[in-house]
Parts: sequence; structure tokens; C-alpha cells
Amino acid sequence: MSFKAFLDIAKRAYIEVAASEFGIPGKKQSVSRIALLSGLTRKEVQHLLEARTADDSDAGERYNRAARVVAGWVRDKDFADAAGNPKALALQDGESPHGASFADLVRRFSGDIPFRAVLDELLRVGVVEKLADGTVLLKSRAYVPESGDADKLNILGTDVSDLIGTIDHNLQHGGVDPFFQRKVMYDNVPVEALEEFRRLSNAQAQTLLERLDKWLSQHDRDTNPGTNGSGRVRTGIGIYYFEENMPSENSKDSES
Repeated sequence: MSFKAFLDIAKRAYIEVAASEFGIPGKKQSVSRIALLSGLTRKEVQHLLEARTADDSDAGERYNRAARVVAGWVRDKDFADAAGNPKALALQDGESPHGASFADLVRRFSGDIPFRAVLDELLRVGVVEKLADGTVLLKSRAYVPESGDADKLNILGTDVSDLIGTIDHNLQHGGVDPFFQRKVMYDNVPVEALEEFRRLSNAQAQTLLERLDKWLSQHDRDTNPGTNGSGRVRTGIGIYYFEENMPSENSKDSES
């Protein structure tokens, strides 16, 4: 990321915090006060206030819709082959002898958004591939953009926020109402074992997430309109992989 891109994000963060968290009770937060609190000029504040959230909300909406389509493609048997894997789909209804089409998939899991808009988005970020026969193949079992800075930053902001929120909740309320927060880690693993552990952890984590995704989809009003109940809650579980190079025992011995 260039310094200018970081600077723009930092300015927006200062403005949003000044606007939402440092208002005077009973008064509307003014451009002048935001400028005073943030150290930015009134012109900069006005410009960013007028432009803010549009790109972010667009990226968030793209992420949510695309993620639902990919998840549906993975879990719904109507879009799976004989082995249970996501199958290549014809673009529109009537183009496939098996009935399932990409247009049908989008209607089922992304509402009334045009299927070509979803296809363009998934092609853009590298999640799907259009084959020579005109069908669409799912390349990744999760919506993880390979391109698009706004999309990557949106995922970064959301995932980091969720993890910090869980940690904060457990610090404040972990004794009586803990959120699940666990990890497994060893710090003296040979490099040769990493590739196998990556494959093992990826496969098992994906299996678990798909099982939980299937359960949640049965209780989500967007994918299951017949769901009853009160309120509206965003909930889920996240799994992440990490590795870090450590000084070897031999190097420690030689230094001593």
C-alpha cells in the first residue's frame, strides 16, 4: 500500500471517530468541530464526509452477496455433482440438461441482483472461471478476492474487528458469558512439516466451516425466509492460520 493510500484511510478514520464519538450532547456535530478535533482542514473534512462510506458500503455489499452465492454453491446439493462437489454450471436456465444454472444459484442465494453482475464480480476477484463450453467453474470454496484493494481492505477491517470484539468481550464478560476463543500452537516445528499441516488444517477447517454454514443458513432469514424469531443478530465463527519463523536451538547454543 502506498503512503498516500494509507494517509487517505487514516484521515477518514480520524473524521469518522471525531464525528461519531466526540459530539456535544444535544448538538449536531459540525464540520468545524471535526476539523478542530482531527487536525484536518475544513475543506478536507467536508470532502471526505461527502465521499465517505460509498466505496466501503459497495465493497461490503459485494462481499456479502458474493459470499452467499459461493457458500450456496458449495452446500446446496442442487448445484453439486455425483461426488458432492460444486459442479460447473451453465449460465442461464434451459442451457443445462441437469436444470441447475448459475442464474438459478444467484436467484436462490443473492435475491434479485442480476446474475451477470455477480458473475462479473466473481470473475474479477478470481473465484470462478468461465470455461470454453460456456459453463462457470468454482475455483475456490470461499470468497477470498485475489484482486481489488477495496475488497481486501473490507475483509481486513471486518475480520480484525470481529476478533478484537471477541477478545474484548471475553476480557469484560468471559467469566459469566464467554465467546469461544481458542488456538493450537507449537513453536519448535520443522519447516518440512508445514506443507502437510497447511493441507490438514485447510481441509479440516473448511469442513467444519461448511458444516456450521449449513446450520446457520437454516436459521438465517435471507436464505430461509420461513425462519421465525425476534431481533436481528450477526453471528459466526472465524478460523485463521498463522506461522512465524523462530530462532533455532542451534543458533541459541552457538550464541551462548
